Amino acid sequence: MDEFAFIDAIKQHTYKQPSIIKGVGDDAAVFRQSAQDIVTAVDTFVEDVHFSRATMKPFHIGYRTLAANTSDLSAMGAVPAFYLVSIVIPESWNEDELKGIYKGMAELGNTYKMDLIGGDTVSGKELSLSITVFGYVNRNKARYRNAAKPGDVVFTTGTLGDSAAGFFMLTNPGEYIDKAFYYRRHRMPSINADFASELEFLPRLALNDISDGLANEASEIAEASQVSLTVYEEQVPVSTHFGQFRDDQQFKWKMFGGEDFELIGTVPKKSWEDVKQIADLTQTQVTEIGHVENSDDSGSDVFLVDRGQTKKRLEKKGYTHLKQVKR
Repeated sequence: MDEFAFIDAIKQHTYKQPSIIKGVGDDAAVFRQSAQDIVTAVDTFVEDVHFSRATMKPFHIGYRTLAANTSDLSAMGAVPAFYLVSIVIPESWNEDELKGIYKGMAELGNTYKMDLIGGDTVSGKELSLSITVFGYVNRNKARYRNAAKPGDVVFTTGTLGDSAAGFFMLTNPGEYIDKAFYYRRHRMPSINADFASELEFLPRLALNDISDGLANEASEIAEASQVSLTVYEEQVPVSTHFGQFRDDQQFKWKMFGGEDFELIGTVPKKSWEDVKQIADLTQTQVTEIGHVENSDDSGSDVFLVDRGQTKKRLEKKGYTHLKQVKR
């Protein structure tokens, strides 16, 4: 299949977003939006660094790579709208596999009414995907990491460590409980776009998506806001059968595992009940895991109160995008 036939095979022929004027088919896409702010993000994913055919089908690769970008929009409080995909295609990938990647993206896109409006296709030595997403948020309502203040509640959505557990299961075959759940959490993560956008009415809210691990994302909020965060280990939410793994694995995955694409946020205590109400409305699990404090002379830190009630600095580490790790 040549480039033009491939583009025709994966392009949308109708669009869900009313603001689209011209989608795939010209040198560039055109959309018009005057009443809201536009939020955009881009990520690049490389085979055998960010994903592997050993643990994922092409459908899952497409779904999860778009989910990772869409989660960035959620962390900004934006409603997803469009995406662009540039793909480098090696000879080792066939036509059906490539179509599978786009089908995975379309599955997630249909869930959130996102339109594929363009991109690029080139040949190369290894498969890579560069995805740009666009979302809308009402004017001056985008959420930033620098909004945390002392006294705020620290919370997370969902359960943490599931994606890392699913990856472990896929790469270490054995007898496990609830394999399908953990596989799905790794391959097809949930996105909290509805929950985040419904919090628009709150006067102050800091958000970050948990793509690189709880410790990393909490540190980013602390540094941006020039505060310190205290997290209680026993309050960090985990899934029902997470206890089947060793204690050291549980700790590592829920603190540093990453790729759960849940949200961590801070909100004034007086707004915490509002957050829980929106969580109920959008069927989102939320858990209070700590609080915000003034930073000390050593700088903006994240502290962990462990199960023995010992308070210690939580090291800022987790998944890094320049580390050569097969996912």
